[in-house]
Amino acid sequence: MKYIKFLIIGIVFGIILSKSEVVSWYRIYEMFKFQSFHMYGVIGSAVGIGVILMQFFKRGIIKDFQGNPIKVKEKKKGFIRTFIGGSIFGLGWALVGACPGPIFVLIGHGAVAILIVLAAAVLGAFIYGLLAKKLPS
Repeated sequence: MKYIKFLIIGIVFGIILSKSEVVSWYRIYEMFKFQSFHMYGVIGSAVGIGVILMQFFKRGIIKDFQGNPIKVKEKKKGFIRTFIGGSIFGLGWALVGACPGPIFVLIGHGAVAILIVLAAAVLGAFIYGLLAKKLPS
């Protein structure tokens, strides 16, 4: 029962994704064709909120669910790996019509074909876990 709050947060997040239309294939299509600002506004807002929350994490204002400070590891900077990773992510997003966030929301909406996307995402994460130590850092 102590994890029920995380289930509730997930359900609320799913409702927000659904009501803001970020799970709509048409909205994503408009974004990639530069026909609408809607998705860029949502993504920009998320980035801005993320920057603010990261500052709270780094300063110890926000703690984890057990009350411990959240330690944020500094990431190595690198243009090539960021470019390659972002390109793979963007191509997958464009091909599927959804980023990983709303996969469960789309399944909840009855988009059965997204189960293939979920299986591929899990498989990709599993393969990355196997190869992570062998990949250049």
